[in-house]
Amino acid sequence: MTSDGDLTRAFSVATDASETSSTVIVGAGIIGCATAYYLSHSGHTKPDTIHLVEASPELFASASGKAGGFLAADWFGPATASLGALSFDLHRQLAEKEDGFEKWGYSKSTGTTFAEGDKRIDEQGGDWLRNGGSRSEVAGSHEFVGGEEGPAWLLRKDGGKVDVVSEDGSVAQVDPLRLSKHLLRSALLRGVRLHQPSRPLKVSRDPSSGCISALRVRHATGADHKIPCTRLLIACGAWTPSVYATLFPHSRVEIPVSHLAGYSLVVKSPRWTKEHEAQGCHAVFTTSSDGFSPEIFSRVGEEIYIAGLNDERMPLPDLATEVRSKPESVAALKRVAERLLGKDGSDVSDLEVVREGVCFRPVTKSGNPILAKVPDEDLGGIETKEGVEGGVYIAAGHGPWGISMALGTGKVMQEMMEGEDMSADVSRLGL
Repeated sequence: MTSDGDLTRAFSVATDASETSSTVIVGAGIIGCATAYYLSHSGHTKPDTIHLVEASPELFASASGKAGGFLAADWFGPATASLGALSFDLHRQLAEKEDGFEKWGYSKSTGTTFAEGDKRIDEQGGDWLRNGGSRSEVAGSHEFVGGEEGPAWLLRKDGGKVDVVSEDGSVAQVDPLRLSKHLLRSALLRGVRLHQPSRPLKVSRDPSSGCISALRVRHATGADHKIPCTRLLIACGAWTPSVYATLFPHSRVEIPVSHLAGYSLVVKSPRWTKEHEAQGCHAVFTTSSDGFSPEIFSRVGEEIYIAGLNDERMPLPDLATEVRSKPESVAALKRVAERLLGKDGSDVSDLEVVREGVCFRPVTKSGNPILAKVPDEDLGGIETKEGVEGGVYIAAGHGPWGISMALGTGKVMQEMMEGEDMSADVSRLGL
């Protein structure tokens, strides 16, 4: 088994453009890796003709490695309900098949809201993510299921009410970084090739047919090489529009995906241990006097993840590793952690901060992701091979649901690219 540290050294290989049919996935985040995973297991595409291209010098440096990992079956609107349900089932099936509890912390969970004192969760409307609202507003039932005492790690100094907003078995929890690594490792062991760090520069065309035949990339060393490419998927999260515009500068299609930065903390608490994990995880959605709605997830591995503070004005860096957090935003999250998770009856917190993070979610105005093939006539004078061997595809814009919808997206994109009947209705997720 190849270790995580050896992934790039073992599999980032130079190739020539001699393959007659080849798939390139630009973006080795969880969406790209999930698609590579399902393509490599489908039996229709030779795994060693699948190439993952990642520009960042660090794998999973943005949302794929720093998201909360909350999974839901039915917290989605009509356009994404089928995809969300499929993905939730695939998460469960993969965990059962490949020991997800041990390998990436897959666990049942309970979704709850917590109102401190006489506070309440304010309604923010459909754009709750940008408005600083709570994702519990879009829970599938839209009603409280019942009350409970709440998790042992939640501190309730001034009382407050905990209400369950998830049906039994309808929410779960994973560690997204470990899941992303597992998907990548599984794909690589099947024969998929990883090129990282490599920046896509332009598509090359076959001189006889005029169709896309290769993708030219530049490695971090400065060396350029061509990767065979007849079928292309761009799944770069918030960077998808810029990558598409680089590769298809004369296209009349603009990818309607923007970015939203979000801060997070990972902490350890003596009130969340392996003994507590056996009872299942909790997702707590609450409000804060700081002007945002904290989301707190307990995860297998004795970790508690705190997020909910967004920054609309933070510019998208060239690479995910170049983001710089604001100390005042990190401090605001720490205050929430100490108030809601700190030691009861003491002004001294007994929390251990494991990681501070900021990542970029790819968002759309509709709140729905884009899973689509770009028609050849819209590529700006560039054509692709006919049939399932060709095509340019987009998978991006999942907002806060990228981890939850990742496996369903990977499966549907595999089916779309290979011309199969799709397992979910994504007819409303086109360009």
